[in-house]
Amino acid sequence: MKAFRLERQLDLDPRRAALYRILGALCALLLSALVLVATGRNPVWILGQAIDAIFSRQRGVEGVALRATPILMTALAVALCLRLRIWNIGAGGQFLAGAFAAVGVGINLNAPGWVVLFAMAAAGTLAGAAWILVPALARAYWGVNEIITTLLLNFVAVQLAAWAALGFWRDEEAFAIQSTKSIEDTLPGIPGTESLSIALFFPLVIAGVLWWVFRSTRSGYEIDMIGGISKAAAFAGINVPRRMVAVMLVTGAIAGLGGMIQLAGSPGAQQLNAGFGAQYGLSGFIVATIAAGSFLGLVVAGFLIAAMFFAGLILQTRGLSVYIILALYGVILIGVAVGEIAARYRLVRADLDTAPSESP
Repeated sequence: MKAFRLERQLDLDPRRAALYRILGALCALLLSALVLVATGRNPVWILGQAIDAIFSRQRGVEGVALRATPILMTALAVALCLRLRIWNIGAGGQFLAGAFAAVGVGINLNAPGWVVLFAMAAAGTLAGAAWILVPALARAYWGVNEIITTLLLNFVAVQLAAWAALGFWRDEEAFAIQSTKSIEDTLPGIPGTESLSIALFFPLVIAGVLWWVFRSTRSGYEIDMIGGISKAAAFAGINVPRRMVAVMLVTGAIAGLGGMIQLAGSPGAQQLNAGFGAQYGLSGFIVATIAAGSFLGLVVAGFLIAAMFFAGLILQTRGLSVYIILALYGVILIGVAVGEIAARYRLVRADLDTAPSESP
């Protein structure tokens, strides 16, 4: 009996990979156009409106950058774990834990602004690392599935934020959405922009550092070795559990820092509530998966996803149904994912022996 299976390509041809990725994106655009036509919309007009919303004015470009910043921070946390073949589904919870710690410092610490911001960054980073500590130890030393533990902690983080918003840090003047008190100290803005702060540079710098680590250092090579064949890494003298815990703590710290810079660097986000950054964990996971281990590709994918989300918000104000926009999101992401799978895997024929079993 003949069958087929997917086989991962160890020697990836860059030209072939780029071709399949482009074809996947083009197919996604074609399917999106068909969806719009089926619903009685003009896809050319929709595309023109989306491009106009992003590039016709400074506010559009800044809106994309604002949304890309937290997405990139959670995506970096997920991507670093993926180098170990570990699925950190809890980046959203670590992001929220970092914001929780940062807002606690921000509303309670009476000190100069720069001291408060530094303390908020330290608190957010440590909180994010602490939030992934138990899943990291459980995965490294007892083999507990990290997907379950990190995912469950997301729900705990949401309840923790709700507790703060409704209880001990509650803003008594908030009516529509229950939230904490606002922090007063925010990150400095970027000159020449209306709404951007130096928060934008955090994920770009971290992505550059991680790219250098995996390209030029022994630590990066050892992490990739653990992600490839952990037994070989252990045989080479690497303490696999300890290195695994260390890397996972770094990923939690990155996500936690993301929560802090979203809180202190995004206009109108200076309060914490249960829905704070709800979409960034999933969006970061999607971006990291699309980037497939490339930190520079992750930056590009993060801005593209942010542009898609921002265009969707603007198109809602111009009469396009939110359900159609969600359908377009799904079609585009599926097309890109299929292109990525085609770039990294190939379909090969497998022979299955189907000899008849002997009767007793």
